[in-house]
Amino acid sequence: MATIAFIGLGNMGGPMAANLVKAGHKVVAFDLVEASRNQAKADGASVAESASGAVKGAEVVVTMLPAGKHVLGVWNEVVPAMTKGALIIDSSTIDVESARAAHALAAKHGVLSVDAPVSGGTGGAKGATLTFMCGGEEKAFAAAKPVLENMGKKIVHCGGAGAGQAAKICNNMILGISMIAVSEAFALGEKLGLSHQALFDVASTSSGQCWSLTTYCPVPGPVPTSPANNDYKPGFASALMVKDLTLAQDAAKAAGAATPLGKHAQEIYQSFDAAGQGGVDFSGIIKHVRSLAGKA
Repeated sequence: MATIAFIGLGNMGGPMAANLVKAGHKVVAFDLVEASRNQAKADGASVAESASGAVKGAEVVVTMLPAGKHVLGVWNEVVPAMTKGALIIDSSTIDVESARAAHALAAKHGVLSVDAPVSGGTGGAKGATLTFMCGGEEKAFAAAKPVLENMGKKIVHCGGAGAGQAAKICNNMILGISMIAVSEAFALGEKLGLSHQALFDVASTSSGQCWSLTTYCPVPGPVPTSPANNDYKPGFASALMVKDLTLAQDAAKAAGAATPLGKHAQEIYQSFDAAGQGGVDFSGIIKHVRSLAGKA
């Protein structure tokens, strides 16, 4: 078992660190929020007084932070304090350019690095069923995979530095678009007198089948485990979908790619967020879709 430093103990990072403890690793944790540090201690981790203190002697470092600027800030602090040849994994969802800058910093200090954003939400973090999309050199990925397998079910090497972030951005653009499409179909079905169950029974076994329908259905009833059955408590908050769709639009602009549906999905979620719904699960977008009736 390894000595692992874990920095960033929020709704995702806290359960991920706890799963590393359950797997038998020695985990040294740090977060700026006292309540998060206390929870990590209750989960069996040791708590350091600083990020740089957490990484001293660690074979592996994992970061789970809000944005690229936070990742680069923490990596600039901790990478120089790491043992040469050790591994650092970033599981935040950030822009590709920041991810590549983080890899370059690690290489400069002789540290292996992987960008490994996740899919699966807070449920996946707690249940150790996350999907990790990884970018980095083969050697770094080979070192990271056994660690990531303690926190997830599917570990995919997507390519070189930043490739994990690229895959995450593309995946979540699909997710944002498809959830709006499913929500529009149910809103239309309601107007046409279809029951939710009837539409689900048809679409879930027909050409309309998709994850947003069969696993995360935005209306209560057909999929009992979806947030729609729990007053749309996240899950994956709408504000985070805005973040990911914005990252996708920034990447599309930088790459010269056309993503018109991705742009429209971003605008729709931004409107939902601006209406004070950023803390609602992203499947709650159906409420916004219904509110648009009569405004077209």
